[in-house]
Amino acid sequence: MEGRSDGHRFLLAVAGVLTLFVSVALGLALWVALRYVWANRPDPITALAALAAITLVSGYLTYRFGTGSVLSGLNALALPRSRAPRLHALCDGLAESMDVETLTVYVARLGEPNALALGGRSPALVVDRSLFTLLTEPEFEAVLAHEFAHLEAADGLSQSLAYSVVHTLVGVVALAVALPAFLLRGFAAGLALLYGTPTKWKRTVPWRLRTTLEDGVVVLFVALTLLVRAYARRREFAADDRAIEVTGRPLALASALRKIEGSTGDPGPFGRRVPTTEESRALARLLSTHPSLEERIERLGSKADGQDGEGADWTRVPVEG
Repeated sequence: MEGRSDGHRFLLAVAGVLTLFVSVALGLALWVALRYVWANRPDPITALAALAAITLVSGYLTYRFGTGSVLSGLNALALPRSRAPRLHALCDGLAESMDVETLTVYVARLGEPNALALGGRSPALVVDRSLFTLLTEPEFEAVLAHEFAHLEAADGLSQSLAYSVVHTLVGVVALAVALPAFLLRGFAAGLALLYGTPTKWKRTVPWRLRTTLEDGVVVLFVALTLLVRAYARRREFAADDRAIEVTGRPLALASALRKIEGSTGDPGPFGRRVPTTEESRALARLLSTHPSLEERIERLGSKADGQDGEGADWTRVPVEG
């Protein structure tokens, strides 16, 4: 029995040595390959310029040609002018008042009252069917003005470029740590076998170092994403301000936000509801692309001059089918 145990330990030790040897050999091979690539690299300025160009072009193409795929994913249908004359009239008026080119209006079932403006090669406005019976005309116009403000400021392009930059930076860092992470994984497995504890390889120092490297990449990605989302929240405030500037009715937009929230208990993209605990509220604020509903409505209320009215309900547009 003791001889079998000793033999088992010996086999584990041999396996551990072989694992360490293979890890080192593969690591050396990758190191030689990387040195060859590094020796034949372009000058740093050219390399950085090429990387930046690829990143920006990728982000631009995603924005430019992504409208079709989004519309397809939403099962959106083009809404002819004859089916929604008032909606088209509102869009025409806003386009004339703002620096926005002609766009195509679509209707869809978005799962919540919402409107969505898409830029790119074929700008589009997607409206959820429920908005036609939920909002008054001034409220609808305020919501549309908010979306047109995003198009006017090319916020979609800015977001696409920002995320492209984030993915590139994180990808470069992940590539830089790939070789040491690979070697540390091999060392962790080899040492665990060598010590006769193959199931405890994740408790070794090399594995912990590898985990630290990977966690560093994740932290970088999260930090950059939070920066992008913080900028997105600022752009939501800017779109609210521009909508007020164009329509002159801050309370109409505030009322629309309240109705959108009250219709389903979830405000949707116009104003995210945050959880009830202080910790979850703080986390939600950091992760959200939109400011809190209360903060937006408070800002809108502070801009009201007492002459903003909701107006009479407008003729509903039948868009069933």
